[in-house]
Amino acid sequence: MRKMSTDELRELEVINLCGGEKLGYPCEFEIDIDDARILSFTVPKNNGFSLFGKKDELMIPWCKIECIGEDAILVKIPQNELSNCECFCKTGRKGRFFK
Repeated sequence: MRKMSTDELRELEVINLCGGEKLGYPCEFEIDIDDARILSFTVPKNNGFSLFGKKDELMIPWCKIECIGEDAILVKIPQNELSNCECFCKTGRKGRFFK
């Protein structure tokens, strides 16, 4: 069994296999404390715009991860889901997962 800390995960770049774009680096993790598992992680969006100090983030469900390697986290998110901010972005603390 391989083990990795959240600090180590934060250093891995997230890359979408559907299109090859670099999404950024994980900054926050949502954990189910009853089952002791990670549900999702967030990646800050690189749009440079922040409304009232809250930055937009991509919320990536753990089930979208294809592979965690030594240098990157590979996710598989179709372009139509990635560009649909209503079901993929979160602002502040509240967000929505894929429909």
